Amino acid sequence: MNKGLFALAMGTFALGISEFLMMGILGDLAANMNVSISEAGHFISAYALGVCCGAPALLFARKMALKKIMLILAAVIAVGNLCASIAPSFWALFAARFISGLPHGAYFGVGAIVARKLASPGKEVSAVAYMIAGMTVATLVGVPMGTFISNTFTWRIAFVVVGVTGMLTFLAIHAWVPRLQPLPDMGFKGQFRFLKTLPPWLIFGGVLFGQIGIYCWYSYIDPQLTQVAGFSTASLTWLMVLAGFGMFAGNLIAGKLSDHYKPSWVAAWVQTSAIPVLLLFFFLCHYPVAAVPLMVLGTAALFGSGSPLQSSIVGYARGGEMLGAACIQIAYNAGNAIAAWIGGKVIAAGYGYTAPSIVGLPIILIGSSLLFVLYARYERRGIKPEI
Repeated sequence: MNKGLFALAMGTFALGISEFLMMGILGDLAANMNVSISEAGHFISAYALGVCCGAPALLFARKMALKKIMLILAAVIAVGNLCASIAPSFWALFAARFISGLPHGAYFGVGAIVARKLASPGKEVSAVAYMIAGMTVATLVGVPMGTFISNTFTWRIAFVVVGVTGMLTFLAIHAWVPRLQPLPDMGFKGQFRFLKTLPPWLIFGGVLFGQIGIYCWYSYIDPQLTQVAGFSTASLTWLMVLAGFGMFAGNLIAGKLSDHYKPSWVAAWVQTSAIPVLLLFFFLCHYPVAAVPLMVLGTAALFGSGSPLQSSIVGYARGGEMLGAACIQIAYNAGNAIAAWIGGKVIAAGYGYTAPSIVGLPIILIGSSLLFVLYARYERRGIKPEI
């Protein structure tokens, strides 16, 4: 992995902690803010909403150099998380989480384009997977570290760490990412032309529904492990390490497979594999010896579709690459926001903390079916996304 890809991965590392730290500290944060766990889940939704609002801004940055865009996004990562660290109230933290989410989709969108440009021929999906690996390393190391800091000291210090990581990302991109020319300007309307074809919509739908189904479960992994499986709050640190390992492995394995098999086929099977895993989790969550390996498999499925689809959408969005790559992040995080809301409603209705692991199963089936259609109608017949 060259230094440019490493610099990109530093940014996804910061974004990974910012997004996923909340799951490991949800109980402590709820107590600190004097709200219920389901209400604290709104901080997850705030971040996701920020992603959905920030990504479309790339429409107005289409003439800007790719490196300059990445530098601006790294700066916003730093500012948003430093603001979260000093938030004095529920709504102040909600607003800071919204700001923290603004650069997320745009960073992944532009970063995927830059990673593909830095990649060797035929290794584009692997390059995108390496960039995304920063986020999975965050779940493997950064989130457990943040959880430990939050439980030992305060959650505010954890967000300071993320802010500093954003600053370091800015410096790394400035030093190691080469200057790349802006993408050809197809005009404002030209950015939307790719949306007249079916493949992007199949990808967006597959992402949205698949993410809702799986993330509905993962949004409330803290109470499922502590209040159902019986683990102590202190155990969440090493449990988040294992969850992060699942994400790390799922992302890299799917990325490697997609260099040899059709990306939509890989992503569809990854999502489908989550159905029996979450079904088993629903019935066996009470047993710690079963809950932990099922959690690892579930997080592997959660991240396994990312690199194949993030890379594919760039190829299917000729003329609107930045918009397409950002839109897929909107789909992911809209799914996250909806999932957290659905899970919170199910828990608030009295169905218990294990209910989110099963309520999303039919939604996952819809998402994977759309990706199988993409494979059957386009990629299997040799109609490939342009590189």
